[in-house]
Amino acid sequence: MKIKIIKKTPFGPVVLLWTLFDDNPVIVRIILSNPQFSAENLVHKLYPNSIQSSCAEIDNLALDIKSFLEGEKIVFALDNIALENCSEFQYNVLMTEYRISWGSVGTYQLIARYLGNEKASRAVGNALARNPFPIIIPCHRAIRSDGSIGGFQGGADMKRALLENEGIIFDGKGKVPKHCLLNKI
Repeated sequence: MKIKIIKKTPFGPVVLLWTLFDDNPVIVRIILSNPQFSAENLVHKLYPNSIQSSCAEIDNLALDIKSFLEGEKIVFALDNIALENCSEFQYNVLMTEYRISWGSVGTYQLIARYLGNEKASRAVGNALARNPFPIIIPCHRAIRSDGSIGGFQGGADMKRALLENEGIIFDGKGKVPKHCLLNKI
């Protein structure tokens, strides 16, 4: 496995795990740092035989991710990520989440409803918690139905900061007001 480490972001290191498939670079996973661990340390623990490597496409993606984390509006393409490694349910959740645009916030329940099972909110949340491509598939744009932020691989502070970068407001209790939530996808 090859890795590209984005060392200096507002949220600590970010690691892109990638490989070549038919001579094209393909992202296998993105690891975000969070308050408990550095992505750089975690990747060396999980993938001890990985090697640091890059190419023009990976370098460009790394720059876009860094720019996004700094607040720039970037829409990522999905043509260079290994979505085939996801289960059918997770794939459907991720594709639905990908449709939530910059500056918008949906809920786990809204995604479940869109997928035809309103009672699957928890399963949707779990699928997003295991999103192998955070940032590219912006799972920070899904929150709980009550407006509370929910979980995120990079931690709650990072999730809130990313949402604030996109213009999302929070009330005095740290929740997104109901009128700011999407009603449909």
